[in-house]
Amino acid sequence: MSNDSSLVQSASEVSLADGNESTEQKYGERHIAEGKLITFPNPRIGRWYNIHITLPEFTCKCPFSGYPDFATIYITYVPNERVVELKAIKLYINSYRDRYISHEESINQILDDFVAACDPLEVSIKGDFNPRGNVHTVIEVSHRREQSNIPIKT
Repeated sequence: MSNDSSLVQSASEVSLADGNESTEQKYGERHIAEGKLITFPNPRIGRWYNIHITLPEFTCKCPFSGYPDFATIYITYVPNERVVELKAIKLYINSYRDRYISHEESINQILDDFVAACDPLEVSIKGDFNPRGNVHTVIEVSHRREQSNIPIKT
């Protein structure tokens, strides 16, 4: 099997000539930094159904100590006119990894951004944080859209 060397980039080529690593962001870091909640049209507007999303690799930093915090984020929502795109929510959640933010604020901010992006009929978000210092924290927030002539098929 022949190997086209023009298609392969070695690790040494990624580094600068003097041996220091490039400070340029990697493509994944750029995607995460640009992470926005993208939505698409709900294929079943008017039907009441639940979407469950589990994001087991949430990380942020404690605003007091700087220690990393790890959590699993659970999102359950009933879509209205828009559904959140899964790759977009993954990148959005990963954007928290270098943020100094409390457990409480992170989950409330995720709720605010989620509601702003897709205006669900209802949503609940739970952050189940890994124990640190013998303390286990679970934060749960929810939002229900005010009813206004929403036709619901059951």
